[in-house]
Amino acid sequence: MKKIEYIKNSVISFKQWQGVNYAAFNSLHKVVRIGTMLAVYLSWFGFKQTIAQTDSLSINKKISLEEVEVSARRSTAVYSEVGRILHVISRKEIEKLPVYSVQDLLRYAMNVDVRQRGPLGVQADVSIRGGSFDQVMILFNGINVTDPQTGHLSLNLPVDMQSIESVEILEGPGARVYGPGAFSGAINFVTGSKSTNNATVNAMAGQNGLYNVAANTTIKTGKLKSYAAANVANSDGYIDNTDFKNHSIFYQGLLDLGTEKIDFQVGYNDKEYGANAFYTPKYPEQFEQNKTTFASVKMTTGTKVKITPALYWRRHQDRFELFRNEAPSWYTTHNYHLTDVYGANVNAVIPWKLGKTSFGGELRGENIWSNNIGVDMEEPIDVPGEDAQFTKFYERTNMSTFLEHVYNYNKFSVSAGVLMNWNSSLGIGVDFFPGVDVSYWASNNVKLFGSVNKSLRLPTFTDLFYDGPTNIGNPDLKPEEALTYEGGVKYLNDWFSGQVSAYYRQSENLIDWGRLEGEVEYQTRNLSDMDSYGLTFQGRVNVKELAASSPLTSIDFGYAFIDQDKNAPDDYESVYVLDYLKHKFNVAANFQILKKLTAGVNVQWQDREGGYQKYLETGEEVATDYQPFWLTDMRLQWNEAKYKVYVDASNLFDNTYYDLGNVPQPGRWIKAGVQVSLDW
Repeated sequence: MKKIEYIKNSVISFKQWQGVNYAAFNSLHKVVRIGTMLAVYLSWFGFKQTIAQTDSLSINKKISLEEVEVSARRSTAVYSEVGRILHVISRKEIEKLPVYSVQDLLRYAMNVDVRQRGPLGVQADVSIRGGSFDQVMILFNGINVTDPQTGHLSLNLPVDMQSIESVEILEGPGARVYGPGAFSGAINFVTGSKSTNNATVNAMAGQNGLYNVAANTTIKTGKLKSYAAANVANSDGYIDNTDFKNHSIFYQGLLDLGTEKIDFQVGYNDKEYGANAFYTPKYPEQFEQNKTTFASVKMTTGTKVKITPALYWRRHQDRFELFRNEAPSWYTTHNYHLTDVYGANVNAVIPWKLGKTSFGGELRGENIWSNNIGVDMEEPIDVPGEDAQFTKFYERTNMSTFLEHVYNYNKFSVSAGVLMNWNSSLGIGVDFFPGVDVSYWASNNVKLFGSVNKSLRLPTFTDLFYDGPTNIGNPDLKPEEALTYEGGVKYLNDWFSGQVSAYYRQSENLIDWGRLEGEVEYQTRNLSDMDSYGLTFQGRVNVKELAASSPLTSIDFGYAFIDQDKNAPDDYESVYVLDYLKHKFNVAANFQILKKLTAGVNVQWQDREGGYQKYLETGEEVATDYQPFWLTDMRLQWNEAKYKVYVDASNLFDNTYYDLGNVPQPGRWIKAGVQVSLDW
């Protein structure tokens, strides 16, 4: 078995992310470091970082784990020490899958629920372990880019799928590591990790007028490594009013000055799309445009004790039209929103004879200008680039500090810490979020791990203030809180790696959009307490290790089960929180048909709890349960040294299904493309 081959689409247990450069947990047979998941709660008066070590543990004589340096805690860790659950999907694995957006890719991960409103990166709600889409923190090269307006917009990244070198998915609470927002998990997208000069171009076209052209390059000049990328994508849509246009541009620079390293990045994304029945089926001719601007700079300094300060900024502009074409007389204006997020953090790690002690903090400011979200302004201001005015404004500041200590002894590792958090606007004062993670190698093949962590999620601006024809916000909402217990066992040998894990989450004050019997409008409210239970089994069989001549090279499989004991009125109709993915089964097989011809087939079954109000053409609404469905995707690919040609079929058997309200999902969609990649 090749070194760490099983890691590519497997599970890495871990305690937290962190590292000096943005890394992908050794997806390409080398140590790559993930930029200190800066979204972690560090404040203007703290410190932290990562200390790279070359600790080593041979799992067994047949499996030589190349020392994979993972950001498994506030300080760096090697794979043998980690004690949380993390999925790592490498670029090599991504290129085997028929995916064109991060939303498509995340659908293959166990315990991740992707509910798409628009396909191919237009818009999707992503949740982990039955949580809501607002309970997942989204990070881009370690920087928290979660949208404070609404989680619907958090995946508006300034790059396309071709620029993603790896994806790291943390299951479970991450408040101690990342701060408010990582309530049920966190997802980090990593770019720019190539180590050689390279230029890559990808051109794809498909049914429904679809095309996507993307190009990126990595250039090393002296001490500076530059990564630049751009793409443009369009489609006429798979049904009426599902067309879209999308383009982005991105630059990342890594400057190595020896003991000091500087990482800076800037990007922009603009997408406009028909939003057929996105937020209400009563008005299917909806339209939306999003513009995202992002920039950050981080410096790492020091040798043994390393300090990492960082600054970042994200601006998101949103125009939502309830009527794309003709509008009734009562509709007088579109919705306009502009959010700004500013953050500053600093991290430090101090190694000493009893382990590693980490401390730090973050100061994060969030504000919004809008014409229907926030508090009334004394004087309206113009909307940039539009013939409209902002009439409302809202801002809040979040400050957090943390302290963590890690101790390793032989095959045993423990990490314990606490986050202190304060928010300026919710009247909750200072709160503490402790946690502890433990792992132990019971034998050369068996690893045990467990953790207990407390987490927090602040209400979004939409939760607090949004008022529309069918929705009413609630400025008196309380933050969500949860205590999660999790544990599991991992087994691996030279041809198999697998894991069984379970969790139990006690949640308080869960926020949901819903309505009681007799209510016309959906309102945000804090639900009563909720208990959640989950069990996951997944594994990978490296068939080549068992039968070298077999055309079947590998099989990946997994099953996730979730159950939630809700304390809500029987007549309560939930829009999000109670519509969780109860069962998810996935199996993927990869084949080597000819020397250069490969094929991949992925089959998935989903069964969702809950239902929705199906809107009929007569104007009536009928209570409808979500129905389970099967999806089959396939990729056929010809591989040459400098280029690849591929043909994909999504939803191969053309199944009709709904996984988010009244929004029908695409049927069979055939796509084909070519990728050319040159090193020098």
